[in-house]
Amino acid sequence: MSWVKRKILILGLSKSGVSAAKYLNKNGADVFITEIREKTPDDEKLINELQSLGIQVETGEHSKEFIKDSYLAVTSPGIPPHSEIFKMLEAEKIPVISEIELAYRESRKPFIAITGTNGKTTTTALISYILSKEFKAPECGNIGNPPCDFLNEKIDYFVCEMSSYQIATSNSFQAQIACWLNFAPDHLDWHNGVENYFEAKAKLFKVPLNPAFAVFNGTDEKLLAFSKEVKSEIFLFAKEVEDNCCYIKEGSIYFKHNKKEEKIVDLKDCRLVGEHNYQNIMCAVIVAKLVGLDNEKISAAIKEFKAPEHRLEYVGDYKGIAFYNDSKATNPEAAIVAIKSFEEQNVVLIAGGRDKNTDLTEFCMEVKNHIKTVILIGEAAERFDENLKKNGFNNIIFEKTLKNAIERAIELNPQVILLSPACASFDMFKSYEERGKVFKDYVLSKI
Repeated sequence: MSWVKRKILILGLSKSGVSAAKYLNKNGADVFITEIREKTPDDEKLINELQSLGIQVETGEHSKEFIKDSYLAVTSPGIPPHSEIFKMLEAEKIPVISEIELAYRESRKPFIAITGTNGKTTTTALISYILSKEFKAPECGNIGNPPCDFLNEKIDYFVCEMSSYQIATSNSFQAQIACWLNFAPDHLDWHNGVENYFEAKAKLFKVPLNPAFAVFNGTDEKLLAFSKEVKSEIFLFAKEVEDNCCYIKEGSIYFKHNKKEEKIVDLKDCRLVGEHNYQNIMCAVIVAKLVGLDNEKISAAIKEFKAPEHRLEYVGDYKGIAFYNDSKATNPEAAIVAIKSFEEQNVVLIAGGRDKNTDLTEFCMEVKNHIKTVILIGEAAERFDENLKKNGFNNIIFEKTLKNAIERAIELNPQVILLSPACASFDMFKSYEERGKVFKDYVLSKI
């Protein structure tokens, strides 16, 4: 459509908001960005750049002057629909869409959408990587660049990670292929409850947004039940059914369509490890087959693909010990996923950091089932020690630094050393990225 002289309101000075603003500005719109927080010194350069393009920016409030007479509002994903700005827009009868929906409306290229509570980033990156063997299919959305960044480029597919926030504010978006990896309670404050959270994600699969192909985790009972209501062609992963599925059999991943079974790849050749990652791979296989890639290209890409940085990332091997960096696991739930990835191996877990004071019962039980030794660091060490012992796990060592923990772990000569802290990083590091980098650099210095 023509954006010339239309007033467009952008909610939030976020990466996606800025991307939408620049695209609309380039196409003739009068763009206004409104940001509720006060600007920081780091914002100055960006705001100056935007203003030099003719984009107006306000911070510290959502003023009526900025809002009035807007043709459309494009929201950043972190702003909940029950917030005051949404009420103001509703009163002014100004429609609100996500940046992803804006890109969808402006592009003629198909979207592959990936959502779920866990595993979205890895699966999105893997699908993009596999498709890149034959197509230009950048990862975008909640990972990488906003899709609006690619509107002026020649691409074949948008491979788009979509959070519940982005789906909730998309009203006409329709993916060609949509994948739902799993479901667990999350973001409950934003959605005002678990059912609202489920419905936000389910919207991606319901008429009129329903995709041509819908891909679901066959082991998730809630998703399996929901799939029966969806008016798309259904494919299931992690579960063998009569047709349209991807599953594990005899140590390999198979795909079945039109009653024809095809072997894709052996698990032993996959760099991604753990049941959750095997599910991510199976989902990606279905997508790759639906867009027409041959088995050899799919298999080769899976064998080459490495986990995104800091997410159960294989670092290397030293003295027969495999090192994994899972610094992104900043809560017990995320650490549990990593811990359960190692069956019947001698594993040393390095955990601890700034405590989020979440319940540790399930974490302790999975440690007891899968871990040989735990090395604790950081502010949370004492509480983790207390809870582990209370749940019957006593093989615990304290160290003052991450480097000391790595050295102590190497002395124990396990098969695997896993950094999966189950805590925030801010007691010892600036971010989980810095924590992961320190771990990787120290390990790689030895190899």
